[in-house]
Amino acid sequence: MSRSKDRGPDFIRQFEGAQTLDGLLELAGSPCDTAEVLERMRQARAEGDAASDVIPTLFAEEPRFKDPELARRLYQNLLGLWDAVLEGKAVRLDDGPRPPRPKKERLQPPAPFHPGEPSAEFVEAAWRYLEDDDKARTRLMHAYENRQDGLLGALDAAGLTDEGYGVARHLLFELHAMLELGWPPGLTAAQAAALDGDPDAPPAPDTLQAYVTEALFEAEHDEEHPLAPEELAQVRTLVRRGLAALWRARKGR
Repeated sequence: MSRSKDRGPDFIRQFEGAQTLDGLLELAGSPCDTAEVLERMRQARAEGDAASDVIPTLFAEEPRFKDPELARRLYQNLLGLWDAVLEGKAVRLDDGPRPPRPKKERLQPPAPFHPGEPSAEFVEAAWRYLEDDDKARTRLMHAYENRQDGLLGALDAAGLTDEGYGVARHLLFELHAMLELGWPPGLTAAQAAALDGDPDAPPAPDTLQAYVTEALFEAEHDEEHPLAPEELAQVRTLVRRGLAALWRARKGR
């Protein structure tokens, strides 16, 4: 793997606090402190001006630093403060204790659909739960990789491109996770041979098949890495067979 050349520290627009910016402004010879800079930026925002309009007004002449690192930090802080103003964020100008952050509401998993079939509402709720709860997604990903290693091995041998394999693997993970969430008895290992086709496999619920259709439509129209029609057809076949195998792998059905 090639490595890019070292181009020095990255420029990160970040306001580090009034005390830091006050010191940098003083070193740059600005007569302003952070409070005045903040007021000017808010006025500039209200008038539709840009950062390039307001920042030069903070200095009587072009600021000069003996150390380029100090100049970089000054403009990182100024632009970080400007970004906060544009986004309407509250800006603290004192170093006192911060108010306690409100506790993040614990996400609740969707109610199981066992012993029936998943509704469209369950599929939507399960998808949002997987999107929003990092811990739950990680736990379910581990269960997927450990229990369905045979299915994943067969998918790996299907000859897909990296993009096609990534779409199929992730989609089968989401389907596996939804079944784990909605079917408390859990799943056994799906039959890897099912990816070659199993005419005796019971059809999966329409709601899960509709989810596959929508996800593959998005993959087909992805702006950066759209799946080619030939591979899309192969991925669709593999995922639908994998879904049928996962549906058949429910315990106690």
